[in-house]
Amino acid sequence: MAHDMGSDLGGIADFLRRLQWTALSLGVLGLVWLLAPILSPFVFAALLGWLGDPLVDRLERAGRSRNTAVIMVFSVMCLVLILALVILVPLLERQVLTLMESLPRYRDWFIGTALPWLEQRTGLQILAWLDPSRLFILIREHWEEAGGFATTVLGYVSRSGFAVLGMVANIVLLPVLTFFFLRDWDLLVGRVGALIPRDHFSIVRKLAMESDAVLGGFLRGQMLVMLIMGVLYGVGLWWIGLDLGILIGLIGGLLTFVPYLGPATVIVLGSIAALVQFGDWQHLAGVAVVFTIGQVIESYLLTPKLVGDRIGLHPMAVIFAVLAGGQLFGFLGMLLALPVAAVANVLLHYAHERYTGSRLYAGERPPILLHEGLDDAPDAALTNDETPAA
Repeated sequence: MAHDMGSDLGGIADFLRRLQWTALSLGVLGLVWLLAPILSPFVFAALLGWLGDPLVDRLERAGRSRNTAVIMVFSVMCLVLILALVILVPLLERQVLTLMESLPRYRDWFIGTALPWLEQRTGLQILAWLDPSRLFILIREHWEEAGGFATTVLGYVSRSGFAVLGMVANIVLLPVLTFFFLRDWDLLVGRVGALIPRDHFSIVRKLAMESDAVLGGFLRGQMLVMLIMGVLYGVGLWWIGLDLGILIGLIGGLLTFVPYLGPATVIVLGSIAALVQFGDWQHLAGVAVVFTIGQVIESYLLTPKLVGDRIGLHPMAVIFAVLAGGQLFGFLGMLLALPVAAVANVLLHYAHERYTGSRLYAGERPPILLHEGLDDAPDAALTNDETPAA
């Protein structure tokens, strides 16, 4: 009786403990959701600090002090960023100006070539909906809704000044926060580790080390892949003569972290640019060649060597994580999507190992011994589902 009462009290205590952890987790998620607009520079700086910490530790082991190592790594980061801005900003500015000048050509091609071709293939009357008189009638019939939309747009524009100021503040804060995260990373990790219950410390430490190895290798490798593929696509499309080739290539390289999205962007935007600018099959073939070469280099050289299978996530899981993070937390969610997904994947593997080793999975059926005296034989105990060899 006393044993049963003790078991019941233990079960209630476990339930209340899990309820407390659930409430705490929900509270943290709610707080992150509320503070998402201001957390972006902190999260980005923490990622940079985490990526740079191994190099700082290596310099420390080489005999340099922590502050000296931090200053050296931080200086290299700033130098790389400055070089990227010096090279990319004028280049992107020229590409954007070229795009703005080319917009009338793209509009004429879309209305005069793409839509008629689509109408012939589908039988839909798409151009009729783009007739100015029809659009005017639609606007007049839905004036109230248009007025409400205009009010919303004007309200957003009026707030955009504060958004710009917030963006500038985030850019100014980013290097400062990155320096402090680099300097105090080991201290922060130690303080977090001190809060973990001692009974669970070894398991949490093991999972944290696995997550760090998986995520660190993936992010460092993926950044190199994005950079190399952006340069490769941009140079290739520029070499075949596309005015917007560099811009399209950089966009494709940046989107490489989402499986299939980067290459699809290159082939779709590159084909449209080739059709608008030249209108012949030779340049379409050139875009296809650049796309094919890029895919071969990425699939058989860069990704296996630099990234491998370190994150262990299916492409659909990566796409879902990025979209879900953006939907829930905006830019902050997209920034955290892959790190959170990688850590969740490690936790799921651990949960799967625990489950397959549990009594719930294995069951409670006792083994059946076919012959006495064979207790020590490895195949003596067969379950009810097994049959002995003939």
